[in-house]
Amino acid sequence: MTDVQQTLVLIKPDAVSRGLVGAVLSRYETKGLAIEQLQLRRIDAAFADRHYAEHVDQPWYPGLRDFITSGPLVAVVLSGERAIEAVRVLNGATDGVKASPGSIRGDFASSNQRNIVHASDTVESAEREIGLWFPEGVSE
Repeated sequence: MTDVQQTLVLIKPDAVSRGLVGAVLSRYETKGLAIEQLQLRRIDAAFADRHYAEHVDQPWYPGLRDFITSGPLVAVVLSGERAIEAVRVLNGATDGVKASPGSIRGDFASSNQRNIVHASDTVESAEREIGLWFPEGVSE
């Protein structure tokens, strides 16, 4: 029995501005994850607040909102065997300085906030985030 899942990844404005989108996507594809949806877009503060709803009351959140709305990002739905866990391992620790070499953040990020990628952390958050970013649905 397989545990095929879908997950949302955001390739953040720092990665887009540095030309790392292809390198990041390559890591996921090399792992065997499939790109189901992909969109380059900008978001406003209200959309950021919906996406990061659980964080809006944190003292550090205004900085994250400013960053995530500062430029274009790439929203991606990936699917594959245990995709949520696989993506989070590939991404590495949230703080790029502490992330292991070989992980996306370990290789490309240099801070806790400008950390290249976001990924869903549970099945429930993946469903909520995919529905927010791709309300038209994802083809199976």
